[in-house]
Amino acid sequence: MKIEVWSDFVCPFCYIGKRRLEQALEEFDHKNKVEVSYKSFELQPHLPSDKNVTIHEMLAKKMNTTPEQAKAMNQQIIASAATVGLAYQFDEMKQTNTLDAHRLVKYAETKGKGSELTERLLSAHFLESQFLGEQETLLSLATDVGLNREEASKVLSGSEYLDDVRMDQQEGQQLGVQGVPFFVFNRKYAISGAQPHEAFVQTLKKVWEEENQSSPLQHIHSDSEATCTDDGCEITETNKEA
Repeated sequence: MKIEVWSDFVCPFCYIGKRRLEQALEEFDHKNKVEVSYKSFELQPHLPSDKNVTIHEMLAKKMNTTPEQAKAMNQQIIASAATVGLAYQFDEMKQTNTLDAHRLVKYAETKGKGSELTERLLSAHFLESQFLGEQETLLSLATDVGLNREEASKVLSGSEYLDDVRMDQQEGQQLGVQGVPFFVFNRKYAISGAQPHEAFVQTLKKVWEEENQSSPLQHIHSDSEATCTDDGCEITETNKEA
């Protein structure tokens, strides 16, 4: 089974949804036969990284409200994250553009470290309030998962893997991805948003059963059947009533 996940590193529900999928997979009998891959999605691609703007201030501007009201709204997300064991630290998070982070993950995938870096970036942003908008932070996180710092620096200094990021985004548009997280199972079923644990459990079971069910063979009969068995080969005439 292949599960593709469109997500962004500054999307709070993406991390929550990731944990719910992982928890569901732990209960799934066939988890060793499931491949999970993460696809690039930018929530606000034109938003610049700014270490002087807090998440509360950014959200307040976007929602046309006050930072205090935005902070109160984020409390609901903090409570939701806590249900899957994530302690979000919203107060220290900064306004962040994630394009470079997505490019870095594409590089990490070529080294077999894509999933590890995806988790590290999410934990750094939401649990540690590290600023993903600067290259030094990204390089430090890359080395945390065993990537070569010089190679990662070369990627971030240029435009490598930009086409890979754009390809993910275009593919998502074709599939109807308008928000994240967005989970696609075998290109047959989709879960939009960080839905309850049970939704992931049921979808895993449903997809597995449909893809692996064995239907009995339906026999096509004619007036005569020419078959070979251990006893030999013969043509058997089939009597049919008029």
